[in-house]
Amino acid sequence: MTEIGLPSGVRACLFDLDGVLTPTALVHSAAWKETFDEFLRKLQGADFRPFDPVEDYDRYVDGRPRADGVRTFLASRDIELPEGEEDDPPDRNTVHGLGNRKNALVVAKIRTEGVRPYPGSVRYLEAVRDAGLRTACVSSSANAHDVLVSAGIENLIDTRIDGLTALDRGLRGKPQPDTFLEAAHDLGLAPEQAAVFEDALVGMDAGRAGRFGYVVGVDRVGQAEELRRHGADTVVTDLADLIGVTP
Repeated sequence: MTEIGLPSGVRACLFDLDGVLTPTALVHSAAWKETFDEFLRKLQGADFRPFDPVEDYDRYVDGRPRADGVRTFLASRDIELPEGEEDDPPDRNTVHGLGNRKNALVVAKIRTEGVRPYPGSVRYLEAVRDAGLRTACVSSSANAHDVLVSAGIENLIDTRIDGLTALDRGLRGKPQPDTFLEAAHDLGLAPEQAAVFEDALVGMDAGRAGRFGYVVGVDRVGQAEELRRHGADTVVTDLADLIGVTP
């Protein structure tokens, strides 16, 4: 049996999607930047301060449900918008309108460009399943199913808890642990029997708050120390780094 870098009591792996299994975090970051910069330019004029696709993305929107990301980033700029309705059109300046504008950009990019998974993540998924562990995708994205299918890894995932599932079941988004807890429950396991894999700081917070058996931070952007401060038991730059490792 291939060593997979997890404690022996872990029976399932709960993977975030964007930035962990697929490089779609870059797509989301670019879509947030286009959305917020257009909004800020119209609101504040040509001398507006642009959305930073690294710092602002990591701090305010990465891993959060879409509407929470809008609220949190705008609050950092002392801007408040009406909530609006969940089906607000993308050109409406409400929390949900801005979120839907960003989502339309993401969907368009996924459909035109497709998605390729991280090769190391595919290797690790296969190693985990060979070792007899269950797998889940836990994402705040409403497009998780389309991304998994486009990336060709849907068959390696046993259950999926995404933004649509969270809305349907009334689950709070990250940094609350609800979606990860729901994934473990769907797999018939206690939190201490599952490992969380996340690249977002709010995902680390969720993993620690849920008292999961192990929390793996995936460092794609050079924030290893922050991931550890937020609760990672170990940090890797690629999931394949865990293959052959005994914790």
